[in-house]
Amino acid sequence: MKQFRWLSCGFLIAALGPGPLLRADTIYQTSPQGRQVVIQRDAIVVKEDSNYLYYKHFDLKDRRVEKVSLNKGSLPFQVRKTPAADRQQIVDVWKRFGYQLTVTDQTGKTTRVYDAFLDFYPPAGRGSLLESVPARTSFPILIQGGSADEVEFSNIARIEFQGQQMRLTLRSGEVEVGTFLMPTEHPAEARLLGITDHYDPASADVFDFSGTLAGLKEIRFDNQ
Repeated sequence: MKQFRWLSCGFLIAALGPGPLLRADTIYQTSPQGRQVVIQRDAIVVKEDSNYLYYKHFDLKDRRVEKVSLNKGSLPFQVRKTPAADRQQIVDVWKRFGYQLTVTDQTGKTTRVYDAFLDFYPPAGRGSLLESVPARTSFPILIQGGSADEVEFSNIARIEFQGQQMRLTLRSGEVEVGTFLMPTEHPAEARLLGITDHYDPASADVFDFSGTLAGLKEIRFDNQ
């Protein structure tokens, strides 16, 4: 997994083509043999204490920004940090490779959201993230008539929300109408998360936009 993360970040930078080489923080670990091994490139370290190192990076497989905690244990970690301007540049790269949406809430406010994904919390905003329910870039839906489907973000052109009902217009032109199918039997609240043009690279969070599905009117997905 660590090797995949290293390769995926390298792919992101290479995909940008010719131009200045962008680099964010690089995390190393010293092996028992005294060698420095790269654990993660193009990351942003957000916190470090005597026991843990916390950083965020873009995961190409999930197409979103993710946060990782490393237990320092008996082997030390070293971090080569870059200036704040370079961190902003790497966030701009992340924004180009995640899912990009235009979100309209029930008040009519429109927000541009990058690196979007769904995650789950206790109802009514009480408590913290439900880590037992994994984040996803798909909409599980109970279709009218009783069948179920899980539609990937990449297959969706538009979602319209009318009360409990969702109308998904797919890129193929097909339309599915139904209700959100919560992927847990426990009480939970689905939220659409992502980053905006005002996202702070130094933030410990991997999002600065958070909207409950109940509070949304429409989501338009970019062609990508």
